[in-house]
Amino acid sequence: MAQYSPLKIEVMSNLAPICLAPVAVLLFVPLFIFHGIGPLDFWWLMGGILVLLVGMGVMLDRSFPPLLRADLQSGPGRKILLGAVSAVALYALFFVGNAASRSLFPFAALGISSVYEFKGGASTLRIGLLLTLVIGPGEELFWRGFLQRRFSARFGPGRGFAAATALYIAVHLGSANPMLILAAAVCGVFWGFLYLRTGSALLCAVSHTLWDLAVFLFFPFS
Repeated sequence: MAQYSPLKIEVMSNLAPICLAPVAVLLFVPLFIFHGIGPLDFWWLMGGILVLLVGMGVMLDRSFPPLLRADLQSGPGRKILLGAVSAVALYALFFVGNAASRSLFPFAALGISSVYEFKGGASTLRIGLLLTLVIGPGEELFWRGFLQRRFSARFGPGRGFAAATALYIAVHLGSANPMLILAAAVCGVFWGFLYLRTGSALLCAVSHTLWDLAVFLFFPFS
């Protein structure tokens, strides 16, 4: 196994977000434009992209895996409970926002319905498994656990939160769907702030995964 000096490890860690941020943009923007490539639909591609990005983050930032292990070992029950509570709170916010937006904006109903077209012909079982095992956790591991943490280490917590959240919103611009972009903005701020306050990718992953399952499968808005 290759051995790295502390200086080289530090340089790699500092460069990691600079390297992976544009990669995330290049991968996610076409995904939201085309929804799939050949036999790979939105869900397979989303899962694959997240596995790739998290894997690259682990390779570039040697401190990432130990921090994740520490997160899992430190009060997991409390973090899971708080993650579940935060998911309920976020869903309630979207429940109110769904009703308000449909009343205020004539394009809201079409925009919300378009989000559910991402489901395509994918089975409920496959979507549920990918959301639970890959997509929900993977988004938080990459956007908050890796990218926001590294940006915060480089620029400070507030700016790191702002930078990671802005990038999270930006990759959804490829959808050209105002309602999806607005939803990404709300979620990005919510989970980014949650991570800013708790420093727990586990807590955010539980929140994100449960919210995804509620919105896409159990209690959809269309």
